[in-house]
Amino acid sequence: MKPVLFNNTVLRDGHQSMAATRMSTQQMLPAAPILDDMGFSGLETWGGATIDACLRFLSENPFDRLRTLKKAAPKTPQIMLLRGQNIVQYTSFPDDVVEAFVRCMCQNGMDVIRIFDALNDVRNLRTSVQAVKKCGKHARGELCYTTSPVHTVESFVKLGVELEKMGADSLGIKDMSGILQPQIAYKFVKELKRHTGIPLTLHTHDTAGLGAASYLAAIDAGVDCVEVSIAPFANGTSQPDTQRMLALLYEHPRCPEFDTKKLAELRTYFEGVYKELSKFTSPANERVDSDILIYQVPGGMLSNFRTQLKEQGMSERLDEVVREIPVVREALGWIPLVTPTSQIVGTQAMMNVKFGRWKMICQPAQDIALGRYGATPGPINPGILAQIEKQSGKKATQERPADLLEPGMEKYRQQCVAKGLPDSDEIVVLFAMFPQQIEALLKPKAAAPAAAPVVSKPAATASPQPANGQGARTLYVTLGGQRHEVFVETLAS
Repeated sequence: MKPVLFNNTVLRDGHQSMAATRMSTQQMLPAAPILDDMGFSGLETWGGATIDACLRFLSENPFDRLRTLKKAAPKTPQIMLLRGQNIVQYTSFPDDVVEAFVRCMCQNGMDVIRIFDALNDVRNLRTSVQAVKKCGKHARGELCYTTSPVHTVESFVKLGVELEKMGADSLGIKDMSGILQPQIAYKFVKELKRHTGIPLTLHTHDTAGLGAASYLAAIDAGVDCVEVSIAPFANGTSQPDTQRMLALLYEHPRCPEFDTKKLAELRTYFEGVYKELSKFTSPANERVDSDILIYQVPGGMLSNFRTQLKEQGMSERLDEVVREIPVVREALGWIPLVTPTSQIVGTQAMMNVKFGRWKMICQPAQDIALGRYGATPGPINPGILAQIEKQSGKKATQERPADLLEPGMEKYRQQCVAKGLPDSDEIVVLFAMFPQQIEALLKPKAAAPAAAPVVSKPAATASPQPANGQGARTLYVTLGGQRHEVFVETLAS
């Protein structure tokens, strides 16, 4: 039997899940060469909320981070997380913008691209998969795992077969909430391996305490690879710790070999980084929370959810908001909770608690109901859909969201030139997603007067473009048939 492969996530999902994505490139560099020599089959270093965090909080060009980490760890394939047609944002982008972004990251050293869609709508994955293949890189099609009356192992296997036919080089089970139970993991892996012929990776979080056990079951079932992190950026809302998984696999026929002394050195180093990021860590992210099995809130989202509620003056209503999440999820077609849907459902749950159920409906929730994000797994609540169609004056669409968009690269390029910014593809694709942030990074003096307003107050100058990960943004809500702007802090996952 072949040893199971380990990918390591400490430089991306590890700190995104445990410390609000705040680890800087400089904090990563001392560990990168050691990680590169350990024998991991991949290092997840980029994507997800890291690009937003680089621009919004760390004053870093994310492409500079990619180039720097590729030089520091050149031997091990590097992995990134791509939100399909959303790229690393909250909304759909035209195909040419998606293709340009993929080209830029592949040219700068990205090797394996994990591609997912929040609704598991394969139409939203096709452009990304084809663009990655065109660049000669590895496209890993992700299955966003969730449970509901409309989700079954059989339905996920069907999705995996579609992704293989689409050209995916491998498949990933993306258990973002850490709710995959061991026996289901075993059956899931067995069925996927029986119906597909490409490698399979399992990615989970230990939020509910099931992660390591589900890995063991999946390894017994023949999964090719699992994804681990390094404590203290491990366990809890993150991935199981590498040392812990090695101990659990001791004398197992598929146990891989790693230098445990070097792993201990890495743990010591990252403990120092964890202390440096203490402002963004929380004991609540470190403990097991079995309530996740009911509410399915992703690990990365939890690390910022409490902060948002505090800033909205709703700290004492956390339990109410969390209990409202399944209500919103069912009404919106049993959508999986993963960026951006986890943030949208979380925001709508907060509004339902604060203003009354469905008294205010945020624009992204309206867009999900109207099909602007793609096809939902289950039907939209007819009453909610009728309310949204009446208030918005729009009808739900069945078209692929990106088919409703005009090509965007030249438009964004012209906007960059008009603002005196470079017009390279790298800058243009970042500008398309984060216009204020990239301008502030490249023109700090000119951008200084436009500093983000205080979160507790509405801001007419805030960008209506939803922000990825963390940060302030404007949501549009409808109350009594009138459209309003609400300035909120977003949730990360």
